[in-house]
Amino acid sequence: VQLQASGGGLVQAGGSLTLPCAASGRTFSEYVMGWFRQAPGKEREFVAAISRTASTYYRASVKGRFIISRNNARNTVALQMNSLKPEDTAVYYCAAQYTNSGDRSYIAARDYGAWGQGTQVTVSS
Repeated sequence: VQLQASGGGLVQAGGSLTLPCAASGRTFSEYVMGWFRQAPGKEREFVAAISRTASTYYRASVKGRFIISRNNARNTVALQMNSLKPEDTAVYYCAAQYTNSGDRSYIAARDYGAWGQGTQVTVSS
């Protein structure tokens, strides 16, 4: 699967952005989809994931503010980000990993085999 993330930009603190990620391939519904981010000088970190059965998982600092969703008919996954904070500033990456388990998800970057190119999100204070 190939991934193309978009939707990044500059937003003021408290604002919102939605990052869509388009996937190629006919078996999108068989992939766990995830979002990660990497700030300058920091390691890539897990943000959110959604399983084949649409179970969702979030890092603690974004829970209640971010929503991950998928549309299998359109081969897309999206990350809706609300109440943005300056500490959310990073390059955001979407990722995909095939699984034959309906409810499995992954939170470690090493568990994902396909990555998009990243999109910059900058939150000003």
